[in-house]
Amino acid sequence: MQTDAQELLKREEGNILLQLVTFKLDLEEFGIDILRVQEIIRIMDITKVPNSPDYVEGVINLRGRVIPVVNLRKRLSLPPKENNGKTRVIVIDLSGRTVGFIVDEVNEVLRIHKNITEPPPEMTAGIDTDYITSVGKLEDRLLILLDVEKLIDKNKV
Repeated sequence: MQTDAQELLKREEGNILLQLVTFKLDLEEFGIDILRVQEIIRIMDITKVPNSPDYVEGVINLRGRVIPVVNLRKRLSLPPKENNGKTRVIVIDLSGRTVGFIVDEVNEVLRIHKNITEPPPEMTAGIDTDYITSVGKLEDRLLILLDVEKLIDKNKV
């Protein structure tokens, strides 16, 4: 039996709105906290960096700042795909460091209530659940919410 305090906490959590930038990788839709996103840009020339992890494509010069670019497909062990007109780089702030994530396409900015999310299942095919904070249950689809901090090994990027 729930106490009044537990019930109140549950109701308050349900009223929390998550604001997300959603994007596609392969056939799946992912979301990240909009407060992490600095900007979204088209793919540009990437300079390779020797001895970097395989998921780090290299670096780009973004208005005078050199930032590392991570291929999220590789990072999440998804099959490779050629970049096209929909490919984007989501520029993210990671605890004061700027990193770009290559994604297949950016969909939308979405606001969802926290109470429609739940923890990821123990085993998610092809994706390490350590990178997933939760799964949003929308009317017509599921949205995988990523923990961008855990996606990056700060010692290697």
